[in-house]
Amino acid sequence: MIVESVLPEYYAEMLAVWENSVRATHDFITEEDIEFFKPIIIEQAFPAVTLRCIKSESGSILGFVGVHDAKVEMLFVLNEARGLGVGTALLQYAIEQLAAAKVDVNEQNPLAVGFYQHMGFKVISRSPIDDMGKPFPILHMEL
Repeated sequence: MIVESVLPEYYAEMLAVWENSVRATHDFITEEDIEFFKPIIIEQAFPAVTLRCIKSESGSILGFVGVHDAKVEMLFVLNEARGLGVGTALLQYAIEQLAAAKVDVNEQNPLAVGFYQHMGFKVISRSPIDDMGKPFPILHMEL
């Protein structure tokens, strides 16, 4: 799999991948939460991180990772591409090329917690709320 740089014109497609992934894996997130986060992600989160993506043979984005200050701030994979190694390839790239060594994970997303543990991350602390003050417990993990 080839990991590519992300251009701002990819943001809309990446937001669609984010929403698809969240709907498939974050059953605790409401419709209101999704609508709340969408403008923040596209206007603030994407521009604030180093983004990389993996595309399909047809050129559509299968998944992306965003890293800032050695921390994976976001890693989302299209639901239809889960289990194909996209997330693993993106995380390995983030660790090896972008020096990522930390990640925050929603405690209520056991698949993600298990994925990061499988990749060598360990829980070092827990917060009862997320960065936006919402009641989504966060596990702070490090390699």
